[in-house]
Amino acid sequence: MAPHPPVLVFDGDCAFCTSSARLLARLRRSPGDFAVEPWQRLDLPALGLTEEQCSQAVQWVARDGRVSAAERGIARSLLASRVMVRPVGALLLAPAVRPLAGVVYRWVARNRSRMPGGTPACALPPAGTQGEDTRP
Repeated sequence: MAPHPPVLVFDGDCAFCTSSARLLARLRRSPGDFAVEPWQRLDLPALGLTEEQCSQAVQWVARDGRVSAAERGIARSLLASRVMVRPVGALLLAPAVRPLAGVVYRWVARNRSRMPGGTPACALPPAGTQGEDTRP
């Protein structure tokens, strides 16, 4: 895979995810540091991603093509951001904190429709219905 600018890939159909992505975009040192894009607008195979991966968790695709998902993706984007938030990214990747960060990320992902800015469209499909549109 050819090098490309890093990109944080999020679910653009989710209002909570979109609001969170906007916040992360504001934390960049400059817009050229990394892109913040909804997966619905990207050529996912070119990034080594699938729709299923992107609908389940945020994805960080590094310049070299390595992918970090969920809390690790958030941590990597923070490490590439302004100096004031880099320690938070490092903390999220610390072996003692990473398991708890994963639990928190999964809880937020399951409950994103109830989070500030969330809507019923933010709800993840029930387990076992991957690929089916279960939104009203």
